[in-house]
Amino acid sequence: MSLPPLSPSPEPETEAGRAGLAALLAEPARAVLAFDFDGTLAPIVTDPREARAHPEAVPALARLAPRLAGVAVITGRPAADAVRYGGFEGAAGLEGLTVLGAYGAERWDAADPVVRAPEPPAGVAAVRAELPAVLAEAGAPQGTWTEDKGRALAVHTRRAASPDQALERLRAPLYALAERHGLMVEPGRMVLELRPPGADKGAALAGYVRERSATAVAYAGDDLGDLSAYAAVTALRSEGVPGLLLYSAPETDAEMVPRLRAESDLRVPGPAGLAAWLHALADAL
Repeated sequence: MSLPPLSPSPEPETEAGRAGLAALLAEPARAVLAFDFDGTLAPIVTDPREARAHPEAVPALARLAPRLAGVAVITGRPAADAVRYGGFEGAAGLEGLTVLGAYGAERWDAADPVVRAPEPPAGVAAVRAELPAVLAEAGAPQGTWTEDKGRALAVHTRRAASPDQALERLRAPLYALAERHGLMVEPGRMVLELRPPGADKGAALAGYVRERSATAVAYAGDDLGDLSAYAAVTALRSEGVPGLLLYSAPETDAEMVPRLRAESDLRVPGPAGLAAWLHALADAL
């Protein structure tokens, strides 16, 4: 069984990706679909607080979820924010949805909608207190701003006149600040996020696949934080679990992530393209 024609790529470009899609189509009840949120299910916006899932994302997932072993959203956002901005709570068809926030440190299940997470380490509070002075001393350009995620702090430069130059100016002092307090830096497109180590999307995805006893997996992402999930799918393939890697490609080549583009099996044009692909997959099933 194959998917209906879909621009830009009706079929995966790699042999491994074609095997992953074939396994998903053959036994959907034993397959897991997992997704990043920002840039994948939701368009990238200037203010992350204004991000919302693409209008067709929830309808497409709702068509698929009842047929699958599991559907998960794995994001660096707090789980509660992803649930709210995604419009997931109470959505018909998504009663089995799981949201793994803060790179897997937080968990929300539609069947039991309470966010469960350990307390953040003390280093997060210390960084929160010191970050304004560090940014000022580094000469953070106008337009630089900080997003407080509770368990992490993300410094964005998208609003600066020269976002890439602003990011380079701040890179060394932010890495030094994180190291002083036992945190790590998660780089992304025009953002550096200071967060606790010990959780990543790859471990979260692998754990979810095993929890659901899945025999096939597909993951879609768009940024550097998704590389660990890509690596998890590659590792699962080596264990005999076929996998499909989708890249939700940004609209401009300047914002492409070369490693994701190179390692993906199938590229779709952003959240709108992913939603269309998911609807096509639902049609095929």
